[in-house]
This record gives sequence, structure tokens and C-alpha cells, in this order.
Amino acid sequence: MNIVYNSDNYYVVEYPQQRGFEVVDKQASRGTYFQGDVARKFRHSMIGAIGDDPSPDHVDEFLSDFGALINFPMVVH
Repeated sequence: MNIVYNSDNYYVVEYPQQRGFEVVDKQASRGTYFQGDVARKFRHSMIGAIGDDPSPDHVDEFLSDFGALINFPMVVH
């Protein structure tokens, strides 16, 4: 597990062995998990977004575009 990004609004974790990414919208208390080809494309896009401008505002804006996919409620056990 690798923490890729952590801001006041979003949390992104990479699971290299599963070839997956977990994206959590902290404000909405919702998350999603990408695996396989979708995770590979997400990784490529995330690298591009960080390369363009690594500021939290820019990366948060990039992640907000995935809002429709971040739809699973976060539950604390």
C-alpha cells in the first residue's frame, strides 16, 4: 500500500500488488476502488495532473472530476 495523495479533501492509495487505487472524498465520506485497466489509466492521468501542477488545489480539482464514480459510503469498523 502506497499513499499517493492526501489533502483536506481527498485521499488516494495505491495497492501495487492488486494493481488498484482507492480514492476517498473525505468531505462526502465516500470512496471508490479502481483496478486493472481502469487503475492503469487513472495512474497515468494522476501522474499527468501532478506533473502539470502539484498544488493541492489543482490535484483536488482533478480528483473532483471523478465525483460520479466516488459513490461508495465510507464505513468505519
